[in-house]
Amino acid sequence: MKKITTLLVLLTVGLINAQAFKGKGDVKFDIGANFQDGGSGIRVSSDFGLGENMSFGFAASYLLSVSNDDLGNKPDFGDRVDIKGRFNANLGNVFKLDPKMDLYPGLDLGLRNFGAHLGFRYFFTEGFGFFTEAGIPIASYKTNPIGFDKLNNQFTFNIGASFNL
Repeated sequence: MKKITTLLVLLTVGLINAQAFKGKGDVKFDIGANFQDGGSGIRVSSDFGLGENMSFGFAASYLLSVSNDDLGNKPDFGDRVDIKGRFNANLGNVFKLDPKMDLYPGLDLGLRNFGAHLGFRYFFTEGFGFFTEAGIPIASYKTNPIGFDKLNNQFTFNIGASFNL
């Protein structure tokens, strides 16, 4: 019981100063799992604050577990990887959310498509929190993606840890 009480006190003290988005100069790093139809993998991203409610950044994902196609072919490295530049509107303070929370819709331009995402961050301490994000393609570079072209060109769901740098 003493260990649980001590842990709760430490977490509570850590929550007092946590802040999800500070504005210009803020830097975030996220690492987590990527889930989508036909595969799952790892995703890393970074965001750099430009102003009170704007940030830009980069995201990269690599699918570790991928289903073979109908002919039994396995995807190569180029089919598994995706890299994107991104722009976010950080709206936590606009919606008057707790300072530990941030809601951020955004647009991304990647190797496979032009897309949009909606994410949420919650910070437990000043430096550590979690994130969740969902993304969709708006316009694919290929008119009718088939086979492995569908990988990284569909609805994605990401969840993981977020860090203030």
